[in-house]
Amino acid sequence: MNEKIVAYCGLVCSDCEAYTATQSGDREALEAMARRAHEEYGVPDATAESARCDGCLGGEGYKSGYCFECGVRACAIGRGVTNCAHCDNYGCETLTAFIDQAAAAKELLEQIRGSL
Repeated sequence: MNEKIVAYCGLVCSDCEAYTATQSGDREALEAMARRAHEEYGVPDATAESARCDGCLGGEGYKSGYCFECGVRACAIGRGVTNCAHCDNYGCETLTAFIDQAAAAKELLEQIRGSL
């Protein structure tokens, strides 16, 4: 994968294990992810199918776990922005609650915002 796919929140979808396994059709990796979700995070109904992801920006495609119901994603889609760095309300409570726990996402959004 040559091009970096940046999610609305600043995470890099193209670096995500769920995304890369889905795009390459790696069923074993998806099954391993489902096992980890069950064992490490207590997700009782995790399956290889539920681990599939076409990326945050992938429209109606597969969304892995929390990505499907993500408030940051829903907000960005509603506002029609490429990602949160492009939003007039950048730094809102919804985004801040997320990026305070994701230093790499915050750094990337700041870089993008600085280049606008």
